[in-house]
Amino acid sequence: MRWLRDPSGSQESKVPLSYRIVRRFYRFLTNIWFREINIVDDENLPPEGGLLFITWHPSGLIDPMLMTAALPGKLTTIAKHTLFKIPFLGRILKASGVVPVERPRDSHDKQASRARNAVMLSEMSVRLAHGGRVLIFPEGTTHAESGVKRIRSGAARILLHARREAQEEGLPEPQLVPIGLHYSESHTFRERAAVVIERVMDLNPIPVILDDSFEQDRLDRMWIDEVTKAIDVELQRANLSKTSWNERTMIWKGRSLAYAEKNRIAGGKLVKPTYAESVMGARRLRAGWEYMMVHQPEETKQLAEDCEAHFSELTRRGITPYDVDARPETLSLTGYVKAFAVWLWALVWMFGLVTWSAVAGNYPPYKGNGLLSWAMKKQDIDTSVIGTIKVLSAIVFFPLWWMVASALITWSLLSGSSPINSLLLSHWLLEYVTYLPSVGVFLLFMVWWPMSARLHLKLYARLVRGSRDLKRWKIWKDEDTNWDELVKVQRELASRLVETGAGLILPGDADWNDPPSGKDDSVSVQVRAVN
Repeated sequence: MRWLRDPSGSQESKVPLSYRIVRRFYRFLTNIWFREINIVDDENLPPEGGLLFITWHPSGLIDPMLMTAALPGKLTTIAKHTLFKIPFLGRILKASGVVPVERPRDSHDKQASRARNAVMLSEMSVRLAHGGRVLIFPEGTTHAESGVKRIRSGAARILLHARREAQEEGLPEPQLVPIGLHYSESHTFRERAAVVIERVMDLNPIPVILDDSFEQDRLDRMWIDEVTKAIDVELQRANLSKTSWNERTMIWKGRSLAYAEKNRIAGGKLVKPTYAESVMGARRLRAGWEYMMVHQPEETKQLAEDCEAHFSELTRRGITPYDVDARPETLSLTGYVKAFAVWLWALVWMFGLVTWSAVAGNYPPYKGNGLLSWAMKKQDIDTSVIGTIKVLSAIVFFPLWWMVASALITWSLLSGSSPINSLLLSHWLLEYVTYLPSVGVFLLFMVWWPMSARLHLKLYARLVRGSRDLKRWKIWKDEDTNWDELVKVQRELASRLVETGAGLILPGDADWNDPPSGKDDSVSVQVRAVN
């Protein structure tokens, strides 16, 4: 995982130590939570001026943690003030540059709340005008919807005042940078994430200063409304927003079909793409789909219905599109033995010191976190809230257990009343262990527990891959499944998708031009000229 470096130069202020410590902690947590994190298109970051980052908010605290870990420089994140009332979390949020915003509906004194928010927004504008980096979630709340929720005007108001301040002081103009935030499944352990830094939004100039305050207010409101609408469209585009999870799932499964078909055409081996490549594939399919729904609605609707019927049949049988594409034409004993050998080798490594240390140091808090999640699901709590609570409880449960486990191990090794200490003293070489300083032993194990967990996860990932391959072989040998028919239907659908895309200029193509700011990808899709 390559984290982005902080900007350097005489104009850049040094990132505070407290922020760097918390950011490193966030990177540690996100590296454990996700098995793959991709940060792409960082060349879109402007070299000077303040940056206002905007993105959607589908996953509670996971979103700001990942953004703080991924984006360079000191980030000031705007979050609801109720989070600061949580004792331990409040301190971490302050150290990581988070500032509170009060939602009037969460306050008993709505007028006072609005006044405090006005002061906070003014401070953020000044910070942004002087080269600061600010992160805001314009939806104003986290959610578990498949698309971007209604955008609020806070980001546009901050940007207006920041640009006005920069103009007055002769500073570089602050820029608005959308972020595509993508998860394969953010609330599931060891899934994948991608942070896509989009190009700077090209906006109309801010209104000039007038003597007429009423006219000034009218023009400012018009500019804010225009920018807010542009942000809404931009975030839907950047985050592949759809009206339902069914549509969103269809796009991602369709991307899988198109990817496999292109590999077959190129004669290459079918390997899983990186998550960033998957996101680009889904973006291409979404753009082409939206374009074709306008220009060839009947054919596109029929293709969608055929794809949905095929995917429903696969789901009924417990099969994925990848299972169909990866199935060899001949199921040989050699292939099965190879898959079994890979799984067995991974299993053998799971019984070493690393795994037992990981289990002792991390299983109890992991199990406690899981029980808490199970209890919340029983109460039908929103999944985005569950994700937030899981992160919060992990921040508390894991370090607390590490301290308890380290203290127990230290006592077992060094205390004269411990039977393990007596056993060590009975051997001339092991006796030297009992002379170690207790503080040093305690700190050593405090470092070892999380380190063993990370090493174990790498071993576990190999075992999971081996288990999936064995399970796939079992599925492939199922005689009740008409594999020839499934392969035929899937390749026909994949061929139709690829043929449609081949006739269009789509995102990622060399001759693709991004749409104007505030416009969807579909407006820039063009029919490719036939030579």
